[in-house]
Amino acid sequence: MMMSQLKETPIEDKVYAIQQGNKFLQNELLRTYQPFIAKCVSEVCKRYIDPKRDDEFSIGLSAFNEAIFSYVPNKGSSFLSFAKLVIKRKVIDYIRYQQKRTASLSLDETYDEEQMENSLEIAAVQEKYQMEIDAQNRKEEILEFKEKLKLYKLSLVELTEVSPKHRDARESAVKTARILFNDPILREYVYRKKKLPIKDLVKKVDVSKKTLERNRKFILAMFIVLSEDYIYLKEYLKGVGQ
Repeated sequence: MMMSQLKETPIEDKVYAIQQGNKFLQNELLRTYQPFIAKCVSEVCKRYIDPKRDDEFSIGLSAFNEAIFSYVPNKGSSFLSFAKLVIKRKVIDYIRYQQKRTASLSLDETYDEEQMENSLEIAAVQEKYQMEIDAQNRKEEILEFKEKLKLYKLSLVELTEVSPKHRDARESAVKTARILFNDPILREYVYRKKKLPIKDLVKKVDVSKKTLERNRKFILAMFIVLSEDYIYLKEYLKGVGQ
């Protein structure tokens, strides 16, 4: 493949070629997208990231490489959107690990009263910093979710209006979304058609066709949450509909 052709090739096609063993393309992609990786890492760390000196960049680079091999194109999202989420998740995990490690080392030392006060101040600053990181990344995750909803002709405002009002109804809708996501054939249908397979789904759930149609938009939205690499949105679904 000539260089001019290489530049014009969609990145998803390059990723597929790398997954098939193209090492040249892998190295090329890792080199070319270093500014993109640094930007993603910087958004998490809230500061300039130096690719040559910052450990966080190495984490981001490794995450980008991991995203190349775990990307599945038929999920509907672009590779770069997927890679951005993977990078941010890995960097957040790294920051949390470092904070826990620092706290653990601190506990092994002996402090006088003044040192203990400083330790508490540091812990408070770290907690505030982590809250700011979480808030920013939660906001960006919601923006990603909004873009994904558009592919299914849905919006957050509309979702607020159609969400089941009663807890039991919401639990039932989320359970339906889980059944839908866990069925490979039905899941592929949704990815391809961007709508619910009502006729086939009604055979697998304990709700009526009328109920499925009434909660169609909410079920689709929950399906999207389950099928994407959303760290914060999935927290809301823990234990629901299981």
